[in-house]
Amino acid sequence: MQANPQDAAIAVVIPSYKVREHVLGVIAAIGPEVSAIYVVDDRCPQQSGDHVAANCSDPRVRVLRNAENLGVGGAVMAGYMAAIADGAEIIVKVDGDGQMDPTLIPLFVAPLLAGEADYAKGNRFYDLEKIRAMPPMRLVGNAVLSLMAKLSTGYWNLFDPTNGYTAIHAEVARLLPLGKISHRYFFETDILFRLGTLKAVVVDVPMDARYADEVSNLKISKIVGEFLFKHLRNCLKRIFYNYYLRDLSLASLELPLGLLLLMLGGGFGIYHWVQSAHSGIPTPAGTVMLAALPVLMGLQFVLAFLGHDIASVPRRPRQLGRRLRNRLLQGHTPAAQLPPPQD
Repeated sequence: MQANPQDAAIAVVIPSYKVREHVLGVIAAIGPEVSAIYVVDDRCPQQSGDHVAANCSDPRVRVLRNAENLGVGGAVMAGYMAAIADGAEIIVKVDGDGQMDPTLIPLFVAPLLAGEADYAKGNRFYDLEKIRAMPPMRLVGNAVLSLMAKLSTGYWNLFDPTNGYTAIHAEVARLLPLGKISHRYFFETDILFRLGTLKAVVVDVPMDARYADEVSNLKISKIVGEFLFKHLRNCLKRIFYNYYLRDLSLASLELPLGLLLLMLGGGFGIYHWVQSAHSGIPTPAGTVMLAALPVLMGLQFVLAFLGHDIASVPRRPRQLGRRLRNRLLQGHTPAAQLPPPQD
């Protein structure tokens, strides 16, 4: 099984939009373990693609130009498609603003090459001392987004969902509906949702937060409502796919029953509380218990569902199954060694 980055075809995708001052430095810091670098000019007003083409002599670099601005997600998907077409085995995404250290690339590709994961993403929250450099609002916002992402993606073992430093195995990238993944800033979380539908294994890679003079194009006030809606949509889709369309289990009954009991008990209790407030007559203890009992039972059912959902985080890499099946088709692997398919 491969474990040496030098033996693999590793490609790096750099979405380029208003990063003219930093992108050449990012490219220069990328080590020899990388065989191809795709700089995707996402209709950059600074003509960053032309800037790279004119000032970078690295033979690994290929400049791609989007005809219109597609957003960071659209730029990354364009890079993915080019890397897959060129035969890359691992595709790493690094931002062009200098916040991500390219020397960490071997750490991101290692679990994929070792067959331990299908997708690796950065996590800036491992070192409690170094995260003090992160702005307080980012800390609070990331904690909220991480909780919403756990619900919408099913990856309860992950944190820092908006971290854009990622690596994906090409065998898994080929299975993604690249045209359906969100093109804007929600794409990091949306790709996790898509990976969850494939039952792909995703791991966090510890990394430090780096902030210099770069300017973020992300405006929190403009994306809060969009993120809430998309998280809710993905959460409902994930639950439907995993618990009712593809499979049925005890958890498939626990969630609707729990929600029903919570609504019935809560509605019954609120009704009698309003009646008591209007009449001035205290609600009998028996009525209170009739309201509390279904609420408590419903809460237990919902918690049981969440426990099952947390325990269902994918553990077996999807890329291994595809790799072994491909080898079987080529006549290299006995069928007895193949794992059962993941649907």
